[in-house]
Parts: sequence; C-alpha cells; structure tokens
Amino acid sequence: MVEPIRKSTREEREQWLKEAHYNLFQLKADQVYIDCLTDSGTGAMSDRQWAALMMGDEAYAGSRSFYDLKDTINRITGFDFVIPTHQGRAAENVLFSALVHEGDYVPGNSHFDTTKGHIESRKAHAVDCTVDIAKDTQLEAPFKGNVDPEKLDKVLAEHADKTPFIIVTITNNTAGGQPVSMANLKEVRKIADKYGKRVIFDSARFAENAYFIKTREEGYADKSIKEICREMFDLADAMTMSAKKDGIVNMGGFIATRHDDWYEAAKKFCIPFEGYLTYGGMNGRDMAALAVGLDENTEFDNLYTRIHQVEYLAKKLDEYGVPYQRPAGGHAIFIDASRVLTKVPKEEFPAQTLTIELYKEAGIRGCEIGYILADRDPVTRENRFGGLDFVRLAIARRVYTDNHMNVIAAALKNVFDRRDEITRGVKITWEAELMRHFTVQLEPLG
Repeated sequence: MVEPIRKSTREEREQWLKEAHYNLFQLKADQVYIDCLTDSGTGAMSDRQWAALMMGDEAYAGSRSFYDLKDTINRITGFDFVIPTHQGRAAENVLFSALVHEGDYVPGNSHFDTTKGHIESRKAHAVDCTVDIAKDTQLEAPFKGNVDPEKLDKVLAEHADKTPFIIVTITNNTAGGQPVSMANLKEVRKIADKYGKRVIFDSARFAENAYFIKTREEGYADKSIKEICREMFDLADAMTMSAKKDGIVNMGGFIATRHDDWYEAAKKFCIPFEGYLTYGGMNGRDMAALAVGLDENTEFDNLYTRIHQVEYLAKKLDEYGVPYQRPAGGHAIFIDASRVLTKVPKEEFPAQTLTIELYKEAGIRGCEIGYILADRDPVTRENRFGGLDFVRLAIARRVYTDNHMNVIAAALKNVFDRRDEITRGVKITWEAELMRHFTVQLEPLG
C-alpha cells in the first residue's frame, strides 16, 4: 500500500521540534516527510505475506501458524526449539532473565541498545569486543562488524566463570550496519569451545549478513543465501530475533535454540512475560506472515534489491562528499557526525545535533546512534564518549523509491555545505536511567 506524505514548512518543523524537546522519537509520524528513524517494523509486506495473514490460525494453544513458523525457522537455522515473542527486546528479556545474573560478563560485538540495556539492568557487564577497524569510518573493509578474537579471548581468560554466553550481532548495527564474516564466526566458535561457552546470535538482520558473506567473502559466491544462513547458525547455540527487520513484519520476534535446557529455562519466563508457548507475544496471523517473510527474504534477489537502494544513497553522498561509515551497511547509512560537525564539542552531542538539523532542513527523521544512545557508565554515571557518533538513516524495506533517496541526499548536502556555521549542540535536560535516547529531553545551546 501507499500513503501520501505531506510537506511542511521550516517554521512548522522548528515548532514541532520544540514541542518534542528536540527528540525525534517524540515527533508525530504525520510531522515527518521521509522517515529514516528505523527499519524496524516499517517494511511493506508482500502479496504472499498478506495472503498468509488472512489464513492465520488464532488458536490460543497449538496454533497451526505457530507450527508453520517453527518449521520455517528450523529449516533456515537448524534450531529445534522456538519461542515467539512480541519483538526482539522481548526475546532478550525472556532469555536473559534465565541466563544473565548480577556480576556476569557478556562479551560481543557492539551490543545494540536493548541488548546492552537488558544486560546492564541486571547489573551485569556488556563488554564490546568489536574489531578496531570499525572506528575508522573512512576505511573500506568488507567485515567491520567482526569480533576481535584477541579481545574475546582476553575477556574469557579473565571472566570465564562469570560469562553465561557470547553474543554476536549479525549485522553489527552500532558499528554502522557492518557484517560479520563466516571466518570470524568460526573463530568465535573455536574460542567459545575452548572455554566451554555457548554463542547467541542477535539475528535481526541475519539475511543481510548472509548476503554480504555471499558477495564479499571468498568461497561463498556460488552458495545460496539459505545455505549460508544454515552454515552461520550451525556455529551458534541460540538466537534472538527482532522479526521486524529481516522478517519484514510489523511486529514480532522469537527465541530459537538447539539446547533443551535453555528452552526449558526460557519457558518459565515466556508465559508470565509474553504469553503461552505457541504464541508468545504474537497473533497467529502475524506468525503466518513472518513464516513467509523469512522464507522470501532469504532469497538473493530480494536482498539484492534492498541493499542496492542503500548503496544508491551512499553513491549520492559520495558525490557530495558527505562522510559515512564505509562501506555502506545493509539497512542504513551511518553519517559520521564527528567528521561533519567538527565545531560541535562531543559534550554537546554532534550526531543528535545533526539529526535535528536534517529534520529542520527537509522533514527527514533520522536516529542518533552515538553518545546519547551509549547511555552513561553504570558505575561512574559519566557519559560514554569512547564510541562512534552516528546519524543513522535507516531505509524501510520495499517502501521508498530512489527519488526519496535523492531528496535525502540533497538535504544532507545542504546541511553539510553549511556545517561550519553550526558551532553549538544540545544539552540534556531530562533522561531515563537506561535506554535514555527513546525519551531524552534536550535543549539547544546555540
């Protein structure tokens, strides 16, 4: 389906920003011209998905739609045990409630916001073991989402007795939508086996990760996406999934594992948190649509079309000289705000400032993936400025045309051309203790 989008005036946008306390999450969708806040739940379903939706079985227990979904997940991943949840963070909440305890260490590659939040809310430590090359945004490297084996081995050597599992995010969202190579997944598996640990994949964009393995890693060009997916998941013990991304549904997620002890442990939290085991947090019709979405989106042509639209936007930004995390990620462009707003000090949150400027320029809503999202250190309560400071422009699947990409690029160019005039950023006037970026209130300093 399509819907009209309304142009607004700069004066209107400035007023709406003020009312939203300069937090773009707080804007009304009708106040946005092109929405790049997230690719989560914003994709357009296919004709087969809509048909499946009409055939959904809404039985409370033992729904046919659940078993269709379970069979699809098993075929793609090899995992026998499946628990549906209403979205990815719910999958984390259910599984981590069983596995993560105070004082634990959970190493991984740039844990995303909800993953880190669910770990730190349990007074455990999320330890980032991403390869250092991810911090060089202008370096062209095929797998900047990789786990650094030396960093991972060091964490386990020091804290193996307090490490419940290793988590690998495929693709690595916080590092700029960057993929993880099959070779690296095999290295992680080898280190995990050395210390007797299990591995979880945060799998929201696993199909896009498989696409990059096929197109960038030696030995995989002739393998299908489904074959690559199965090889990836053979290296893991479990997965959490926000199905709103690569499943291309509006709501849904799941836990899947090959281990009955983890399944039994998670079951105890699924029922009180989400619902009965054969629906969790999902309607039957949504499970039916998800089964089709997973099947369709693990085919090359679907992924090729989607990822090439992101690459199209990247090429336009190359023409204009706008710096972003290179190479372009699978689901989004990550603008390197520290290289754009060089006169805004990090204490005034350059990426959030750039996000605000882009919205004022053209009504385009992006998302800060940077110093505000990083939250405060749970011990010192100091802002964490050690990571990257991105504006993420996430592209909804099967929604926008290349002409929308042209508008986004032109608006970014306009802001980029006047970047030296932007010398002040924003300050926080109110924030939540965890995952503050969703509800933070800000005030401009300029």
